[in-house]
Amino acid sequence: MTNAELISLSLRDAAAALRDGRTTSVTLCTAFLERIQAVEPKVRALLAVNPESVLAQAAASDARRAAGAPLGDFDGIPITLKDNICAKDEQCSCASKILKGFVSPYDSFVTGKLKAAGCVLLGRANMDEFAMGSSCENSAYQRTANPWDLDCVPGGSSGGSAASVAAFETVAALGSDTGGSIRQPAAFCGVVGLKPTYGRVSRNGLVAFASSLDQIGPLSRTVWDAAAILDLIAGHDEKDSTSLPQQPEGFAADLEAFEVNPRLDGVKIGLPKEYYELEGMDPAVKQIMNDSIEVFRSLGATFVDVSLPHTKYAMACYYIIATAEASANLARFDGIRYGYRSPNATDINSTYEKSRGEGFGNEVLRRIMLGTYVLSSGYYDAYYLRAQKVRTLLRRDFQEAYRLCDFLLTPVTPAPAFKFGAKTDPLQMYLSDVFTTALNLSGDCGISVPAALDPGTGLPVGIQLIAPAMEEKRIFRAGRAFELARARKEFIAPLCCRKGCKRETAGPQAASAFVLNRKEACGHEK
Repeated sequence: MTNAELISLSLRDAAAALRDGRTTSVTLCTAFLERIQAVEPKVRALLAVNPESVLAQAAASDARRAAGAPLGDFDGIPITLKDNICAKDEQCSCASKILKGFVSPYDSFVTGKLKAAGCVLLGRANMDEFAMGSSCENSAYQRTANPWDLDCVPGGSSGGSAASVAAFETVAALGSDTGGSIRQPAAFCGVVGLKPTYGRVSRNGLVAFASSLDQIGPLSRTVWDAAAILDLIAGHDEKDSTSLPQQPEGFAADLEAFEVNPRLDGVKIGLPKEYYELEGMDPAVKQIMNDSIEVFRSLGATFVDVSLPHTKYAMACYYIIATAEASANLARFDGIRYGYRSPNATDINSTYEKSRGEGFGNEVLRRIMLGTYVLSSGYYDAYYLRAQKVRTLLRRDFQEAYRLCDFLLTPVTPAPAFKFGAKTDPLQMYLSDVFTTALNLSGDCGISVPAALDPGTGLPVGIQLIAPAMEEKRIFRAGRAFELARARKEFIAPLCCRKGCKRETAGPQAASAFVLNRKEACGHEK
């Protein structure tokens, strides 16, 4: 197989290629390392890659396979981690100056799961500092670009994870979702992004932003890949008090059985009126949502109108709760125990003040200050306590809606990816997550699936499927049915920008990101 064929493989196809002997893990990982070397100067999705470690892990996988040792389905496949997920003996900086040089002494729960399955840890993905942002412009180290248009943001905070998948630098990646930080960049970059049920995946080893909202999840090329990765990383963890007791559900196996006849007959889909009546939604997003509704209708689904009446309070509620929890969680970064210490400090007080002031970026400082304010004496009841009451009302809205339907269909974002610097006003930036934050407050599950390309910009637009807690199977089935139907329609991008190129078009998971900014020569026969 050629390098171009290897790097465009989905998780499912890569596993089959290894299993059938059509490639080796070393060959597969080498192809991705060469791809990273070629495009990373433009995309800048990764903060760290250790080729020697990657190839050593791949060689160990090949040796296990050659020896006939028992192997997991995804042994030898490279996966990238967001830089707030701990991996033993690797730097975990959260894209922040304050944690530069901090090397994790242990594996997170999900990292341990991936290692136990034989996966190759490929690199550390860039992110908004401490997962605070919606554009990946807040990293202390570099600015990640959207592979579809290098002048546009990839979304955030898991922008590096999404961009690395879209740019074919990895098979799949893990991110974290606090208010849409997986789903929004997935939509901007034309990949699949899953926010699992809160507690489905352990947060042990995830550097906390907002503990009651954070959730680790996959970014991948296909819905099946996301389901398979959730199979890998889900499970009860006694070290995480919020980890749910659960039995393996076999999400990928369920989808394989479903693919025999991927229909949605008898399924009811709810359309929340508050999500479709938003002022300022891009007309192209509206049209793509209408087209997507027709795709689901052709699959046998029916639609019902539902209401989430407290949606208008979701953003305010989210930013009160999230910043309050952030101010408490980030208090541990003080310049004393680990991480950055200001060289200008002279005593304990100045060490704390100067280290935090110099080590945190502006967005992190802004959220710490806001969170400290809403938790302060005299304001706790007026803001934080009231936000928690509104959160309960939002949860009830979703529960009432589920009485009428199996899951909800909504946009992911009001518009496609925006240009760098287009949203300098923090409040304007926060509105990028208007369709995603309520789901984190409710604790339910949601997935972003690529739907079509905006005809004006050529940028991807995604749809969001939302289901009750622990009902990921519903959105996996619906997302996979939609994905297969869409593959027969319009979301097929060529692997070359040159007219008359003879190369066959890619599958539904492929993106014009293969040709960065649509200007890079493909290098094959014309």
